[in-house]
Amino acid sequence: MARCGLLGEKLGHSYSPFIHNMLGDYSYEIFERSPESVEDFIKNGDWNGLNVTIPYKKTVFPFMDKIGDFAQKTGSINVIVRKPDGTLYGDNTDVYGFIKLVELSKIDVSGKKTLVLGNGGAATAVIVGLKELGAVPVIISRSGEFNYNNLELNYDAEVIVNTTPVGMYPNTGKAPLDLAPFKNLKGVIDIIYNPARPELLLQAERLGIPCISGLYMLVAQAKKAAEIFTGKEIDDNKTDEIFHAMIRRLQNIVLIGMPGCGKSTIAREITECTDRALFDADDEIEKTAGMSPAQIIKEKGEDEFRRIESSVLLELGKKSGAVIATGGGAVVRAENYDYLHQNGIIVWLRRDLSLLPSNGRPLSQQKGLERLFDERAPLYEKFADITIRLGEKHSISDILDTVYKELVNENTCN
Repeated sequence: MARCGLLGEKLGHSYSPFIHNMLGDYSYEIFERSPESVEDFIKNGDWNGLNVTIPYKKTVFPFMDKIGDFAQKTGSINVIVRKPDGTLYGDNTDVYGFIKLVELSKIDVSGKKTLVLGNGGAATAVIVGLKELGAVPVIISRSGEFNYNNLELNYDAEVIVNTTPVGMYPNTGKAPLDLAPFKNLKGVIDIIYNPARPELLLQAERLGIPCISGLYMLVAQAKKAAEIFTGKEIDDNKTDEIFHAMIRRLQNIVLIGMPGCGKSTIAREITECTDRALFDADDEIEKTAGMSPAQIIKEKGEDEFRRIESSVLLELGKKSGAVIATGGGAVVRAENYDYLHQNGIIVWLRRDLSLLPSNGRPLSQQKGLERLFDERAPLYEKFADITIRLGEKHSISDILDTVYKELVNENTCN
């Protein structure tokens, strides 16, 4: 079996092994190497194919016997294969991945003035891809001719592509610029894939602008790399299959709804039939504050409870592949939507009021279930990506089927 893998300096967690294990009949490993050992590893290491990531995409150039067109155009190599005769071939599959991402998004870039935020290696691949698609790219950097201090010169742009790490996990909630002044925008692309919806895309959603994140690019470039490793063509349907599997694997399932509607119970049932971690917001609040939500409300008031709740939801929303059961009032603060939606699908579990208990639930007792529902129903509806109506019995498999179908729709293009 061929030995392949990812070459970098400090790689930490990578999605590449998961993706490549679904792509081809070869092993795939992580190769962390120091700068002084890269040349020897490239020339003499025990490997057949490599993906290359920062900081070595340019370092490996001199060691190649042949270089592909996209690598020449970008000045960057992210895939290497050792041919049977021992020669080394290097190319760049990021361009291919980006083109496939744009095609999936259905954002028309042909002839469009397209701002590319950033001027690093990723930006170079994006610019080459945009030119291949007929776009007119304009680079926005911190100190170039067009920069963040003179954005007004480019407010007529029709497409924006972010290649910077601004908004990437764990530093979520930030955007490289404000989209509001760009009145002609027809699409926004952010090649960040964790979180699934960085702040720039959350802005685009609020403004009704079609947008997409970079997960499909990651999978598509890996598929092209696998073709180079094996010398065999792989059907594009395989890219879609892995993309859908990644969405199901990485995004949170966030449950909202009235107190007592069954969020905690259903969250536990989901974790029992999946490999997802479970987080109950009320439990996390108790760990943070040292007292239960009911105690906080009684002793410090609802406002203080909501402040603590928001801080907990901010951290929970950054997780990946989890089930998050929220408190009944998580929808009261508008900012909680972004916290929960950035990396998850929000599911409103709606159950008839006659089936809801109020014992041990101070707000349900104080206000009454009907009044509480009237106040919160519009907020649940506003937060929810999906509404699932529950009776006395429910099917977890049916709930998961509904959630996974909507996850795919949500991440194709909004």
